[in-house]
Amino acid sequence: MTDLKQIIRQGDELFSKRSSLLSLWQDIGEQFYVERADFTVNRTLGEDFASHLTSSYPIIVRRELGDAISGMLRPRGQQWMAISIDREDRLDNAGRKWLERATKIQLRAMYDRATQFVRATKEGDHDFASFGQCVISKQVQWDKQALLYRCWHLRDVAWCENSSGMIDEVHRNWEPTMRVIEQTFGTKQLHPSMLRAMKKDPYKTAKCRHVVMPAEYGSKSYRTPYVSMWLDLENNHVIREEGANDLIYCIPRWVTVSGSQYAYSPATVAGLPDARLIQAMTLTLLEAGEMAVRPPLIATKDAIRDDIALYAGGITWADAEYDERLGEVLRPVFQDKSGLPFGVEIEQDRRQMLATAFYLNKLNLPPADREMTAFETGQRIQEYIRNALPLFEPMETDYNGNLCEMTFNDLMRVGAFGPAKDIPQSLRGESVQFKFESPLHQAIERQKGTKFMEAKGLVLEAAQLDPGSVTTVIWRDALRDALNGIGIEAKWLRDEEEVEQKAAELEQAQQAQAMMAQLQQGAEAGEQVGKAGKALAEVA
Repeated sequence: MTDLKQIIRQGDELFSKRSSLLSLWQDIGEQFYVERADFTVNRTLGEDFASHLTSSYPIIVRRELGDAISGMLRPRGQQWMAISIDREDRLDNAGRKWLERATKIQLRAMYDRATQFVRATKEGDHDFASFGQCVISKQVQWDKQALLYRCWHLRDVAWCENSSGMIDEVHRNWEPTMRVIEQTFGTKQLHPSMLRAMKKDPYKTAKCRHVVMPAEYGSKSYRTPYVSMWLDLENNHVIREEGANDLIYCIPRWVTVSGSQYAYSPATVAGLPDARLIQAMTLTLLEAGEMAVRPPLIATKDAIRDDIALYAGGITWADAEYDERLGEVLRPVFQDKSGLPFGVEIEQDRRQMLATAFYLNKLNLPPADREMTAFETGQRIQEYIRNALPLFEPMETDYNGNLCEMTFNDLMRVGAFGPAKDIPQSLRGESVQFKFESPLHQAIERQKGTKFMEAKGLVLEAAQLDPGSVTTVIWRDALRDALNGIGIEAKWLRDEEEVEQKAAELEQAQQAQAMMAQLQQGAEAGEQVGKAGKALAEVA
């Protein structure tokens, strides 16, 4: 058991050790994600976020990558995830049907308007692309009978890992208004000083903290693996403490390095030097272009007025007695503009490097420039998988996978999938996993269809030499795996037992048809023999 003061000190220490990282996040935000660049500064409403930038290109490439994450991993209008188990070979068709039904139920629950799932993940996608991680909480709104997803600022959250390298303790600073505190907790568990402040000013903010840690560190005994505590920091008071079945927070991390629980974005790490250079080069080119259009001037002292009117229709008065044979009273200083094209070429090169750093050249499978064989197509897909794997793999497992698993466990506990007795036998005792319809997963799974067609072509070629070679492949199993790989729903397919029954019926029908054909051939032959005997008798 841990006392309240020690828990607060632990959180303060985590935030203190992470303070230097905020400077890096602030620099990244100022270059790529100006809306989020408030790690070390306070923003005011109406402030121009990008007033310090001369080029918007770094912001655009971050925006494209952040928007592409949802388009690739959670496309609307498509079933982008499917519930499955670790050992898919043990699944029968009844189990597949139950999993497909559960998948549709979970997707409806996640996309309910009250859950704010789209808003939370959209904010999380851009944090993930910019800073290499994001923090999304998942809770159940019992009053609305719906889930609730929220994305939190990385500035306000600190965490630590256990001995296995997994995050098991999260501290989140929170400054809600008194009105929000009352809506969240009511008034029974609040400190008296907070109640007095609530009556005076309902929009006054309070310093609070939400802590989720292993249950053995709580002040009470819990049967759940975690404990969730809401703390009033100003009064050292526990507002609410309860057991939690999971960590509540989903914290996907893109690229981690040993010795740190915080991750990095490989896109911004590689692109930060180019982003700084693009801003400096753009400013230089703009100044050079302005000097080429509006060059600096040399004026003769006391021969021309100080307030030179350098605008359309402007008139500048010169001394009428000045003799211009001594030189023009006002003349431009021309600059060498030969370096401008070279500067533009360098900036274009930096933009291409920045787009490469943000994986914009790896988001889609490049279109084929000619008709390809099945082998060439397979090799091309393999190359795409190797290039796209660093981008998609962490997102699928730590981001989508973790978020979907936490949601599934909550829905399972409240009975959203129906009675437990209705779960097919092939699913009981199995560990649930999630499959996602990302370009990477599609490329991997659809290879089963390609392999099936390759196997068919090879067997047909071999059958010309040895007709018995067609029995080498178990075609029914191969076809079922290929159909599952290309995404055919289980309800479109018959159960294995039904397929065997239909195959037996078809075989019996074919045998009966063959027997009828033989009898008919025998009858026709007997009829021909009878006609021949009659003809011979007539001749005799």
